[in-house]
Amino acid sequence: MKNLGTKIIETERLILREWTLDDMVDQVEGLGNFETAKYLTVPFPYTAQNSIEYIKQHSKNVPNNYAFAVELKENGKVIGGTNLYISGDENSGGIWINENYTGKGYGTELWLARAKFAFEVLELNELQNGYFEFNVRSKHMQEKIGYKTIGKSAKFCPALNKEVAEILTRLTKTDFYSAIQSSKLKEIYVNIKIL
Repeated sequence: MKNLGTKIIETERLILREWTLDDMVDQVEGLGNFETAKYLTVPFPYTAQNSIEYIKQHSKNVPNNYAFAVELKENGKVIGGTNLYISGDENSGGIWINENYTGKGYGTELWLARAKFAFEVLELNELQNGYFEFNVRSKHMQEKIGYKTIGKSAKFCPALNKEVAEILTRLTKTDFYSAIQSSKLKEIYVNIKIL
């Protein structure tokens, strides 16, 4: 896979860029919130040290390992993150949005931006994801953009301190392009810029 260097992705309201240590406070605010963390496999409670370690490890995107901070264009606040790991036939990762910023459509912009990067820049043919069985928002969002259920597994959730059921999903390039033909999704999609 070619080295793509630093990429910045812009949606109507968001900028996806590499993480910096200046993002630590916003990352801890988001991932340290139980209502966000209960849907993820991040350490909990999520501390400044957890954030520093993550950011140092993911401050530069390299082929096969991409991590983006999600920043609001209007004020520069980091409200989430997304990652994509490529290993053999597996192209996995996910997104998170700070609980204080959910329900505003940012997740839709982020999922579409992530897919556009994967399919148009990285030229992948499919993505694998998942969601905890009780995460209705993620289920709805993934289905809306074309993800299909492919199985079920179990994963440990540190915030809940127990193993929970995870629904495994797959998004093919064909299913994605078919799903985004609705005028609202297509309008968001065509306005995403990858710089």
